[in-house]
Amino acid sequence: MALDSAIIPLLTPYQMGNFHLSHSSIDPTKVVRKCSSFPQPHAILYYSQRTSNGGLLISEATGVSDTAQGYRDTPGIWTKEQVEAWKPIVDAVHAKGGTFFCQIWHVGRVSNEGYQPNGQAPISCTDKRLTTVEAEEYSTPRRLTTDEIPLVVNYFRLAARNAIEAGFDGIEIHGANGYLIDQFMKDQINDRTDHYGGSIENRCRFALEVVEAVVKEIGAGRVGFRMSPFADYLESGDSNPEALGLYMAKALNKFGILYCHVIEPRMITVGEIKECPHSLLHMRKAFNGTFIAAGGYKKDDGNKAVMKDYTDLVAYGRLFLANPDLPKRLELDAPLNKYNRDTFYISDPVVGYTDYPFLEVAV
Repeated sequence: MALDSAIIPLLTPYQMGNFHLSHSSIDPTKVVRKCSSFPQPHAILYYSQRTSNGGLLISEATGVSDTAQGYRDTPGIWTKEQVEAWKPIVDAVHAKGGTFFCQIWHVGRVSNEGYQPNGQAPISCTDKRLTTVEAEEYSTPRRLTTDEIPLVVNYFRLAARNAIEAGFDGIEIHGANGYLIDQFMKDQINDRTDHYGGSIENRCRFALEVVEAVVKEIGAGRVGFRMSPFADYLESGDSNPEALGLYMAKALNKFGILYCHVIEPRMITVGEIKECPHSLLHMRKAFNGTFIAAGGYKKDDGNKAVMKDYTDLVAYGRLFLANPDLPKRLELDAPLNKYNRDTFYISDPVVGYTDYPFLEVAV
């Protein structure tokens, strides 16, 4: 039986700056590794499947330069050819009434020489190599000099400009999950002694310089920022994540950006939720724009989070992957498809990508 959408917080319309969203659940697409360095035609179907009229989609992580890559089959947006390849995908989302943001990233040390131009070492804030179980996949990074950092900031600025040229409504700066911006922000990784290391203010300097450059290029109303102050993924822990998150939430206000997208202190690892005694509430209260919470949400706790004003919007990554019609399923209180973790990162352009059934097929 269909539920009254007026009493479902996740289906409440929301005004995000100049963008009118028809509901409060968003699709932050995972890194799906189906695209090489160019987005492929099958992405047109994938993104359009997950577009609901008036909904917000955020693209898979998209490289800002040829030094930004660290995984096979991930797209970029640093060349004109890549911009042209994105255009029909963006058009397909817009044709169905969706709002589409491009998530731009640089993996930093989460790479190896095989992905880097001329086989060079990947760049980072440090020269410390990852020591995780998969460490053989990663090369020892090269510590950026102070003079080089503005060049990397410029990668993000140009990528943001390219995204708007491709037709995206805005961009999300990926500052989470142990990648380059997060590497600068976290004291487990950042061991610099210049003005990009040491104090929280110094460690966040690079992130805020990226934000400033992108805002100047495309306007604050088109910019979001994603971060994970509590996560230790890829050895990206911090000794005081509460202070780090709160500092960034307040600092982002200076630029008036559209939204702040934060991963919960809990996160799903190998099918289990890792609980943490912290909360995003202080960050939510400190940030002046739209606040988006992500990380292990299900339907009921997502509704509760919006209803209690813990967040404005809730991001559903895995659930949107497996349920292209997720808002409709929420509206009808219908059963959800289960996602298949084994197909997350295979190269097949159909299996575990565009073959999840819609509700009409599932029931």
